Amino acid sequence: MDGPLTIEECDLSDFLNIAVQNMYALDRHWGQRLTKSIVQSVARLIQKNTLRRSRENVSHHYDLSKELFESFLDSDRQYSCAYFLDPGEDLESAQENKRRIIAAKLLLEHGQHVLDIGSGWGGLSIALAQSADVEVTRITLSEEQHKVSVDRAMRAGVADRVRFVLKDYRDVTGEFDRIVLVGMFEYVGLSHYPEFFNKCREILAEDGVALLHTIGRPLGAVETNAWIRKYIFPGGYTPPLSQSTAALEQSGLFITDIEIWRIHYAETLKKWRQRFNQNHGSLPQSYDDRFARMWNFYLAGFEAAFRQGYLAVHQIQFARRQDAVPLTCDYLADWHSYADSELYTPPHNWRQTG
Repeated sequence: MDGPLTIEECDLSDFLNIAVQNMYALDRHWGQRLTKSIVQSVARLIQKNTLRRSRENVSHHYDLSKELFESFLDSDRQYSCAYFLDPGEDLESAQENKRRIIAAKLLLEHGQHVLDIGSGWGGLSIALAQSADVEVTRITLSEEQHKVSVDRAMRAGVADRVRFVLKDYRDVTGEFDRIVLVGMFEYVGLSHYPEFFNKCREILAEDGVALLHTIGRPLGAVETNAWIRKYIFPGGYTPPLSQSTAALEQSGLFITDIEIWRIHYAETLKKWRQRFNQNHGSLPQSYDDRFARMWNFYLAGFEAAFRQGYLAVHQIQFARRQDAVPLTCDYLADWHSYADSELYTPPHNWRQTG
């Protein structure tokens, strides 16, 4: 961040890919195994995200200026993993793919009430309301994201069907037909997983469906990197499936589908980093060269972690009843229909009768 490092004949991303590859060898060393064991023993204390701390953690990152995020995100300002049908696909199309897949997995139907917990600057909520004719309540702890989301809903003409509220998930009441959680589980905190999934079960309708889209670790539990925790995502933690699904199962919810997205986030981060480096010069002076080096290191480091298999995206579909979703995944073949003007109607014949 201070600028003493000079990389010749390649760039920071190339260097970090080599570094992350070598982390595999280090992880097998007895000293690293001992360190991991000690860190994991205190992980729940580190991940104690109270309501006050959660607000502070979210504000640290997501209340940065809109100019910063506009400098590298797509036009819809989607700040989560895109889905690339091929490596050459542009970022806008890949983010649209992601939104359609999420809509398909939610099995949206006319008139349903959807709870969107923490999904960025309102783009997903607005897209769901427009494509599936549903009512959406979206909650966030970021004042900047809330302000932008309200304005976008007004301009999109869906303010009567999309409601944005500054609220923590722990304070939500009522019942919802669908719950979608994109890019927020990383801030829940390991010690709060039981509380989180118990709340999901409490507010999800008996025949409801929920989808959790989150970053996870394919190779087991590792505490968040200290630099990332200090400068980028304070309070953040990316769990292995063994931790997130264990808490989910204990809540009495049924896991109905799990999908792993691997290299997609590496490609997303690569495009974000390229855009940021191209546009950094037009940002306000507060985003100086030191900030640029910090942000570039963050994006390149995460890209390397996803590309080398240290991180992946987990999409976990869950419900209160095991028959709340179809018995086969054939319905997902029609995910592209959610972009059409005519409402896609999911199948109904999987539910038990009598």
